[in-house]
Amino acid sequence: MFPIRDHNPSGRTPFVTFTLIAVNVIVFLSYWLTLPGEVALGRFFLTWGLVPARIGFGDGYETFVTSMFLHGGWMHLAGNMLFLFIFGDNLEDEMGHLRFALFYLLSGLAAAGLQFAAEPASMIPMVGASGAIAGVMGGYLLLFPKAKVDVLFIFIVFFRILPIPAWIMLGLWFGFQVINGAMAPADVGGVAYWAHAGGFVAGLVLALPLWLRRGGPAFWSRTQGAPPHPEVAYPLVRTRVPRIRRGGGPGPWG
Repeated sequence: MFPIRDHNPSGRTPFVTFTLIAVNVIVFLSYWLTLPGEVALGRFFLTWGLVPARIGFGDGYETFVTSMFLHGGWMHLAGNMLFLFIFGDNLEDEMGHLRFALFYLLSGLAAAGLQFAAEPASMIPMVGASGAIAGVMGGYLLLFPKAKVDVLFIFIVFFRILPIPAWIMLGLWFGFQVINGAMAPADVGGVAYWAHAGGFVAGLVLALPLWLRRGGPAFWSRTQGAPPHPEVAYPLVRTRVPRIRRGGGPGPWG
């Protein structure tokens, strides 16, 4: 399952979300298009990515921050920015610009901290905004559990876009991170699952005071668990692939 959009446009321009996306893209292009090869790229990640073993020796604390703005490839960058674009605007709208920026940074720091605690001897550099964005997803889950999210569901050759409540999509995503983190250490799988899980939990905790100030369960009752804006309805697009009827030629367009 892969989220492609939600049905909840923000009520004001999400300047911080757009700025974070722009900074991540600019930073990525600044080294991806200029470093001469994989060896140079690896050295760059060892210097500016978060290497748990290096932190254990008391060095590289700045990489708790710098690692949040690095990505290992185009798909890594695109996936993270899509998630931030989908879930960041509503959270920024509810928190305000400055609080959301601080929330994002603290979520990323918490994510990196848990990854370090889970793999303190690892020499693999951790890079990516995934931990901070997981925090955004955790906060989104708490504030807007029933918001509709369109998910691209792929099973072998079958695929379909399904609108599902955010709590299902985000709950399943979090469960996968915990399960995979327990079964596939970073040294084997190459994915910082515990950073994802840590960022998600941090986002829930950091969003809790705002949720309580809004009334807690009463906030859910007022908003039906969705952002307090009119929902967008995306019309179903009819496919142009002809249906083949049994024993006959092409049928009507579906």
